[in-house]
Amino acid sequence: MREIVIIGGGYAGFYTAWGLEKKLRSGEARVTVIDPRPYMTYQPFLPEVTAGSVEARHAAVSLRRHLRTTRLIAGTVVEVRHADRRLTVRPVNGADHELRYDLLVVTAGAVTRTFPIPGLSGQAIGLKHVEEAVAIRDRLMTAFDQAASLPPGPERRKLLTVTFVGGGFSGVEGFGELLSLATAMLKSYPELSADDLSFHLVEARGRILPEVGDAPGAWVVRSLERRGAHVHLNTQLLSAVDGHVVLSSGEEFDSELIVWTAGNASNPVVHNHTDLPVDERGLLVVRPDLRVGTESEPVPDAWAAGDDAAVPDLAVHTPGARTVPNAQHAVRQGRLLAKNIAASLHGGKVRDYRHGSLGVVATLGLGRGIFQYKRLVIKGFPAWLMHRGYHVLAVPSWERKVRVLTVWLTAALFGRDLVSLASVQHPRDAFVTGGNPRPSVLDDASAGA
Repeated sequence: MREIVIIGGGYAGFYTAWGLEKKLRSGEARVTVIDPRPYMTYQPFLPEVTAGSVEARHAAVSLRRHLRTTRLIAGTVVEVRHADRRLTVRPVNGADHELRYDLLVVTAGAVTRTFPIPGLSGQAIGLKHVEEAVAIRDRLMTAFDQAASLPPGPERRKLLTVTFVGGGFSGVEGFGELLSLATAMLKSYPELSADDLSFHLVEARGRILPEVGDAPGAWVVRSLERRGAHVHLNTQLLSAVDGHVVLSSGEEFDSELIVWTAGNASNPVVHNHTDLPVDERGLLVVRPDLRVGTESEPVPDAWAAGDDAAVPDLAVHTPGARTVPNAQHAVRQGRLLAKNIAASLHGGKVRDYRHGSLGVVATLGLGRGIFQYKRLVIKGFPAWLMHRGYHVLAVPSWERKVRVLTVWLTAALFGRDLVSLASVQHPRDAFVTGGNPRPSVLDDASAGA
C-alpha cells in the first residue's frame, strides 16, 4: 500500500486529504496528515472572532471529525529528504522520529513574518491562529474593565490604545472589527467615552488593501478615519519597548495592545530543511499542475500547494506571475491537488491550476464592508452582507455553516456577547492563590510574552 504524506493541515492540506478520501480506492493508499494542531483554522473568520461575532471554536474545523480514514499525526516536520523518501517528525510529545513515504504533499502554510524591531517579540501578538484572536479580544475587554476604574490620564490612555501593524486584509479586517467592538462596548462603560479610545493602523506602503484598487483603498482609509481611527501610511514601526510605540514619522505613544499583521514568510521547513527546489523567496518551485519542479525538471512523487508554493498564475497571462497566497487559491488548489494525485495514480490526465478571481471582499466592522470585482465596487452594508454570505458558504461542512449562522442570528437579536474570559489563560490561579489578588492579566501577559 502506498504511503501519501501531507505536511500541514491548513486549507490546502485539509482539502487535499478530504478529496483523496473520496477519490482513492479502498486499500490503494494510506493518507497521513502531519500538523501540530488538531484542526484547520478558517482564517477569514479570525477578525470576527476578535470582535466576538464568531465563536472561536466555529472558526476551527476538526481534522478528526471530517477526515475519517486519514491518519493524523500531531507534530511538526523538521526535515524532508525527498531523495530518500524520508522525513523527520517532531511530535508534540516525545522524541523525533523518521517516517517513510511514497508520495509527498507539501501544504505547510506560511508563518508570520517579523523583523528585529526592539520590543516587538515581547509586546506584539499575531492574528494567524484562533488562540491569538481570542487573546486579542480578551485583552481589549480586560483593558476596558481596568481603564474604567482609573481616572483620566496616561495609564488609562495606554490601556485604551490599540495598534495594528500591517495594512493587508488580515490587518485591516482585524482592525475594523476590533474598532467596532470597542465602540460598541462604550455603551456599557459610562465612565469612558469615545475620546478615550485611540486606534492606530500602521502601514509601510502608501496604501492599504493592495488587493483592491487605489480608489476603494482610499475610501477604506477615509471610512476608518471617520470612525476615529488613525491611519499611518508610508510609516514603519521602529520600536515597541514596554508598549511605547515609536513610528518612523516621528510620532510616539503608549499602546497596551499591539497586533502584528505585516505579512507572511515561508515555513522554515520548506525554506531551510528540505532538498526540494525553492525560489528566491523560499517558496517551493511548482508547475501549473501542482507537481514540484519545472516543466523540464519535474520532481517525482512531490506535490505542493498553498502559501508555501510558487504556483504559476495562468489566469493573468503575465510571464512569471504567481498566484496570490490567500484562502481562495489554497482551497481550490487543494481540491485540484486531490484530483490530480488520484488521476496520476490511476493513469489518468492531470490538469493545470487555472482560477479566475471571484473578487475580493472585506469586513470593516459590524455592518461595514467593501467588495470589488474588476471595476465593480460595493461599499458599506451590502458589501458586509456579501462578506458574510460568501464565507458562510465557503467554510467547510454544513455543521460549521449552521453553527456560525446560529451565532450571527443570536447576535442580531440580542447584541454582542461582551464577556471576557481572559482568566482562562491562567485557569489554576484561583486554586493556587486561594483567592489572593495577583498581578493583572494584562501585566502578566506582557511579562510572559
